Amino acid sequence: MSQKKPNIIQTVTSYSKQLLSFIRQRVNTDEDAEDILQDVWFQLSSLPEIEAIEQIGSWLYRVARNRIIDKYRKQKPDSLEDHGYEDEEGEFHFKDILLADDNTPETAYMKDLFWEQLQLALAELPENQRNVFIWNELEDQTFQQISDRTGDNIKTLISRKRYAVQHLRERLDSIYREFVNY
Repeated sequence: MSQKKPNIIQTVTSYSKQLLSFIRQRVNTDEDAEDILQDVWFQLSSLPEIEAIEQIGSWLYRVARNRIIDKYRKQKPDSLEDHGYEDEEGEFHFKDILLADDNTPETAYMKDLFWEQLQLALAELPENQRNVFIWNELEDQTFQQISDRTGDNIKTLISRKRYAVQHLRERLDSIYREFVNY
């Protein structure tokens, strides 16, 4: 046990600031961040052989991430699937979630994560596809309004949106699975 303590003390000293910063970025309050960090250190101290961990930094961050996820799950009053819906084609829609007014920590985290990934995926699209998708889905403009704006045929706009949707579905598949499995 005397060999284990210096190793834990060294680890805590080396990783405390970085790990706390990592956690703070992902939770709403400093108190939550400190509680999660405390849980990480407790789990580390509970290990019978800390020396068996090859990558202590990776292990700490993985435990912290899992604790953050656990915290959001515990605070969740109901399933995220209850806020979305499937249409007749079996497609799951997140618009209600993303534009919801409830400010639970879980929905705030998921909204931030989704919007960040959506922006990255949209940036990968050709400009004409990106614009049609944004105007139609996010700004609720009709294809006629977009056609009047751009001078493009409505069928062309529909086709562009279809290509955009296909790309976004592929690109955001992992985030979709994370939403559904919460």
